Amino acid sequence: MAKLKHIVLTGLLFLSYFAVCSQTISGLVLDQATNQPIESAAIYFDNTTIGTSTNDKGEFSIEYQEGVTSPLVISFLGYKRMIITNYQVGKFYKVLLQEDIDALDEVVITTDDGMPKELKLQQFRQQFLGFSDNAKSCTILNEEDLILRYNKKTQTLSASSKKPILIKNEKLQYLVSFEIKDFDISYHHINIKRDRFFINSVIYTGTSFYKELEESNSKKTTKSRNKAYKGSVLHFMRALSKKQLEEEGYQIFSGGFKVNPYRYINVKQIDSSKAVEVKLLNKLSILYDNEQSAMESRVDEFIIDQYGNHSPIHQVLFGGHMGNQRIGDSLPFDFMLSE
Repeated sequence: MAKLKHIVLTGLLFLSYFAVCSQTISGLVLDQATNQPIESAAIYFDNTTIGTSTNDKGEFSIEYQEGVTSPLVISFLGYKRMIITNYQVGKFYKVLLQEDIDALDEVVITTDDGMPKELKLQQFRQQFLGFSDNAKSCTILNEEDLILRYNKKTQTLSASSKKPILIKNEKLQYLVSFEIKDFDISYHHINIKRDRFFINSVIYTGTSFYKELEESNSKKTTKSRNKAYKGSVLHFMRALSKKQLEEEGYQIFSGGFKVNPYRYINVKQIDSSKAVEVKLLNKLSILYDNEQSAMESRVDEFIIDQYGNHSPIHQVLFGGHMGNQRIGDSLPFDFMLSE
C-alpha cells in the first residue's frame, strides 16, 4: 500500500445547498480607512475559472455558475484578502478592505540559513508544481516575489509571497494565480552535499484563479486536461459520490486484497440535498490505470457535494499517485460542470 507521505491542501472549500434564482453577485470594494473605491481588485470564486475585477468606481458583478461551491475571494495588492463563504447570489455586497501593514513592511531576511537560494527555489518548484509532464510544462512567472526560508532546527522549508504566484501551464493551457496562505516542506533528513532530501510531508494552502490561455479549446489541450482529470482526486470524489467507482475504472483494496468498495466505504445521501456523507471503515488502497494511491480520513465522516467537492478537505489524506499531484496537475472546480 502506498504510504500517506504527502498531505496537499489546495484551496478553501464551502459547501452550500440553497436553491438559487439570480445568477450574479455584485458589489462595491472600498478602502476601509478612506472609504475610497479600489480599482482593479480581483474578484473570483476560489479554484475556478470564474472571476472579474472592479471598475474605476470599485464596482463589480460576477456570474455565478450552479455547482460552484467555492468561497468568493476579494483581493488587492497591499490589502488583507477577504473571503466570503456565506454569500448569496443576487445580493449586493459592500466590501471594505483593510490595508495589510505587515505585508508592506516585511523585511526579507537574506542571511545564510543553511540552504542555498537556488536550492530552495528548486525544492519549491518541484514540490509546488509536481513531477508529471504537466508540471514540467509549467513556468512560475514571478519567482522574484517568492520569500523562501529554511529552518535548520525543524528542517522545514517555508514559502510566502506578497503577490499572487503566477503559473503558466503550457500543457493544460491555464494561467493560474495562486495566493499562498501556507507552504511548508517538512524534511526527515537532508544531505545538501549529496543532494539527498527525504520528505515527511508537503502542506500548502491558498486560493487560486484559473484563466484560459489561447489554445485552451484545441483538441490537444482537451486531451491533456481529460488525461489529468482521470484518476485525480476530483474525478475520484465525483465517482464516489455517485457510487460509480468501478464503472469509472477504480479498484479498491484493503489488506492487499481487492474488495467491494461499498463494504469499506459508506456513502449516505444527506436529506434535502444532493450531497452525500461518506465514512471510511479502514485505510484503503486505490488502483486506477495501474497507478496506486492510498486514502484515509481523519474524521468520522466527510461530505461530497453533487459536483465532487469534498469537505473538510484537509482531513482526507491521499498518498501515492493522488498524493503526489500538485499545482501542475490541478484543474479548476468548475471543470466539466457544464457538460
